[in-house]
Amino acid sequence: MIPYEEIEVPVSGGELAALRWPATDPRAPTVVALHGITANALSWATVARQLAGRVTLVAPDLRGRAASSGLPGPYGIAAHTDDVAALTEALGLDRVVLAGHSMGAFVAALAAVRHPHRFGPLLLVDGGIGFPAPTHLTPDELLTAVIGPAMDRLSMTFTDRAAYRAFWQAHPAFAGAWSDEVDAYIQRDLTGEEPALRSSCRIEAIRTDGVGLFDEEVLTAVRKLPVGATLLWAARGLMDEEQGLYDESRLAAADLGGTRVEPVPMKDLNHYTVLTGERGGREVADRLVALTR
Repeated sequence: MIPYEEIEVPVSGGELAALRWPATDPRAPTVVALHGITANALSWATVARQLAGRVTLVAPDLRGRAASSGLPGPYGIAAHTDDVAALTEALGLDRVVLAGHSMGAFVAALAAVRHPHRFGPLLLVDGGIGFPAPTHLTPDELLTAVIGPAMDRLSMTFTDRAAYRAFWQAHPAFAGAWSDEVDAYIQRDLTGEEPALRSSCRIEAIRTDGVGLFDEEVLTAVRKLPVGATLLWAARGLMDEEQGLYDESRLAAADLGGTRVEPVPMKDLNHYTVLTGERGGREVADRLVALTR
């Protein structure tokens, strides 16, 4: 895994942690990348390697996760957009290319709407296009429907780091797709002491953010984008099942024709490997470079 810098920037309530992979040329543009709901900045490590120094990549640990887990609420998608705007201001970035995976894609879309002067083109990776919530579900049932087994993980404890690794290696999405970057990504999530290691994700933050994905402002953000956006959607789902979050019929129902979003299918990749896998990471990296030109 290529080296990175740990940085912190001031945001409401404290300091937001972020990782920075510098470009070979210090004059190269910077891209900001946002992770998913229970993830952390190192989910972008494969992309960072595939960028090969062509641009600088900055990925924050969003509020309530990993090295930013100590930041207090309020949580929610809008709070993340304000944090990302503060990050770009602190780093002196204007019209920066913004990428997001899963929940991070929803944050990216809303950030572009709320802070149009700060962000340029968007890359949405298997996220950002939402659908109204089923009215018969409670908030917790809705959250389970959104992230499934990931919610269960947040209340589990692990005897050591090897046990956490084994837990993730048994996940069907990573079958045949394990790497040093994936290992570092999942290990960054751990906090506490053996034999009771646990996820650093604050359950209150995850619950607030998950339910917030169905807020009207979040759902309609892609229809109000002041910039163009590319959606890379994975054909397979969170558990590597054949049904992904999106497919041709779901995107047709979303009626993106009047938006600035261009959907691009990523066949044979799942919700995770579209970002952390070799082919997915290379595609994301190449598109980020192209968007900075």
